[in-house]
Amino acid sequence: MASGAYIAAIAAHPAFTARFQEDLSTPGLRIPLTSDGPTFAEAADLGRTVIWLHTFGERMTDPQKGRPPQPPRLPSARMPRIPAAGTIPEEPEAMPDSIHYDAGRKRLLVGQGYVENVEPKVWLYEVSGKQVLLQWFSYRKLNRERPIIGDRRKPSSLGAIQPDGWLAEYTTELINVLNVLAWLVDLEPAQAALLEKVCAGPTIPAEELRAAQALEVPAQPKRGVPTPAGPGLFDPPEG
Repeated sequence: MASGAYIAAIAAHPAFTARFQEDLSTPGLRIPLTSDGPTFAEAADLGRTVIWLHTFGERMTDPQKGRPPQPPRLPSARMPRIPAAGTIPEEPEAMPDSIHYDAGRKRLLVGQGYVENVEPKVWLYEVSGKQVLLQWFSYRKLNRERPIIGDRRKPSSLGAIQPDGWLAEYTTELINVLNVLAWLVDLEPAQAALLEKVCAGPTIPAEELRAAQALEVPAQPKRGVPTPAGPGLFDPPEG
């Protein structure tokens, strides 16, 4: 799985999106593939940590590398925590329906409760243009209704079946998510520097990979799916 870890290190961070914004507007993800062995190994090792974080400690575990088989945790001084005064009530009448951020106190406000030690970048963290914490909370808050857009069919009535109050497991999940997001924020500078190193160094052209039969190309592409054109899948985009 070294190749998957390499891709996670190179592409799963904002600097990749910023650098290749124009290329990402067209179908087909293109990953610059270094031909330098030590650089590839460095990227794969970093990518294993990224995957470990994305899977909440279930994949790519290695205790000797600081990746134990458990939900990731920040050092105690930086760990998000809920003090007694910030306990999120579990009574049905206090079910949270809003989530906000107090930048001055670095608090994540969840209904009548709150979490301390939450950095601004964690609150603002996005994936595919969606703010992670807002998206996570939208499936656990009191009002989970979503507007019906266009001709979409109405949501199933099963969606109305939900807990009457805030569950203790929601709090556990939230703490897990906050720890993971903070770790990912911490890794972004290293990922950005590694991307620059790869793009500035020697890379393997797609034609060389095709000649070595390292790329699988469907003999008969599905209807409506364009065949790759221009730079190969592993050619570094211009820019």
